[in-house]
Amino acid sequence: MKLTGNTIFITGGGSGIGRALAEVLHNLGNKVIIADRRKERLEATIKANSGMSAVELNVQDPASIKAAAKQLIKEYPDVNVLINNAGIIQSDDAAGVIDEDVLVSTVTTNLLGPIRLTSAFIEHLKFKEEAVVINTTSILGFVPLATTAVYSATKAALHTYTLSQRYMLKDTSVKVIEIVPPWVQSNNDQPRAMPLTSFIDATIKILGTDTDEVLVEEAKMFRNNPGPNEGVFVFVTQLNDTMNSEPPKIH
Repeated sequence: MKLTGNTIFITGGGSGIGRALAEVLHNLGNKVIIADRRKERLEATIKANSGMSAVELNVQDPASIKAAAKQLIKEYPDVNVLINNAGIIQSDDAAGVIDEDVLVSTVTTNLLGPIRLTSAFIEHLKFKEEAVVINTTSILGFVPLATTAVYSATKAALHTYTLSQRYMLKDTSVKVIEIVPPWVQSNNDQPRAMPLTSFIDATIKILGTDTDEVLVEEAKMFRNNPGPNEGVFVFVTQLNDTMNSEPPKIH
């Protein structure tokens, strides 16, 4: 992926990984438009980054997605990069009764949101010479955290959807990239998590190559987990035995 001269739309761009990624890409000479579910985060981010733009978007609402896509394509016809970064993580109980609000909001935001957003932009992107769709998943799509089973499942689903999407678009100008963050200090200061700046620096370097997956070193062992014995693999047990009931802030 080229790292400058793009017009980039990033969801979840008002905080955490999304904001940090938006700011670095903005400083590299890209036109960056961000969206976030909280207006105050949008305002704070664009205020701190002169020339960055923002649109209000509710990724849980199909009508909001269609309206935002229509507005963006009209106001920024050069948009050629879509980064599906918005996501939420909430505790659930896979051994008990699942809270319906947690289930619906997590699946709608983390899985249906990226699918619907890409669908809304894809025909426009096909006419761009260097178009990119980036889906942010998580190591928890490969090694699930049991206390956030629904979140982990949405990231696994988005990973497989990305594989299909990449295959279906292989004969077009649209490149499909997956970013697989490890546990990152995104809106948290957990000492066991990877520092946000370090993650973003490594991610940008990898994005500048001809890669399909952005895997920093801290994510590789988790990405390599799936296999015939993944359910008993040491990482699944080890991760869940060492985490307390409060879920980490993993994108």
